[in-house]
Amino acid sequence: MTSRSAPDRLLAVLAAFDHEHPALCLSDISRRAGLSLTTAHRLAGALTGWGALERDASGVYHVGLRLWEIGALAPRALALRQLALPYLEDLYEATHENVQLAVRDGGEVVYTEWINGRSAVGVHIRVGARWPLHATGVGLALLAHGDPDFQEAYCAAPLASYTPYTITDPVRLRRVLSEVRRGGVAVSDRQVTDDALSVAAPVRERGGAVVAAVSVVVSQVDARVPVLVPAVRLAARGISRALGWRP
Repeated sequence: MTSRSAPDRLLAVLAAFDHEHPALCLSDISRRAGLSLTTAHRLAGALTGWGALERDASGVYHVGLRLWEIGALAPRALALRQLALPYLEDLYEATHENVQLAVRDGGEVVYTEWINGRSAVGVHIRVGARWPLHATGVGLALLAHGDPDFQEAYCAAPLASYTPYTITDPVRLRRVLSEVRRGGVAVSDRQVTDDALSVAAPVRERGGAVVAAVSVVVSQVDARVPVLVPAVRLAARGISRALGWRP
């Protein structure tokens, strides 16, 4: 514990927070960061003073607004979101369902924008959320167009399961990725929850590389895939053109 550098300890405090643990008391921070209570208290105090953390009246810590301000400057998400938002709004108006934009970070998909359909199916997604690539429509679209060596390494690793429908067989996953490349869209059927289906399409940058994916999530009972596919493709193509891509 004492061999960890000061920056490592600070980052460990911040990393203690995630979407499942957005609010932590000091003992929770100490435990999740692997730090002594005294060290956790000192670092949490410093981070609170700077604005990276906020402490409420009950003594519970939350991620501070200062971190959101810094994170919003990330060029990979900011420029993409600004260019994509008009097309995401058009896709929402055409479907009135949940609309999502995501990028890949290692073996996970990170959601950079989300428009919530008021009467749409509930989803376990918000901006900044992460999910394994194989379990979501946007993830399948991104994985299918990734480097072949990365795809193979991903397929060979353990595949987490969330419902009985989650793809956990590497042979089946490879087949699905091949179908995504051929068809230009990915369909994730009840892979995260057993009541939702998503249709996703890849977004390309100027040189043609896939840098993001856009999707619509609907109730599995209301699986209008033939209707949704052209709408999602159109949104993805519009964002790609805004990024400088020309077919």
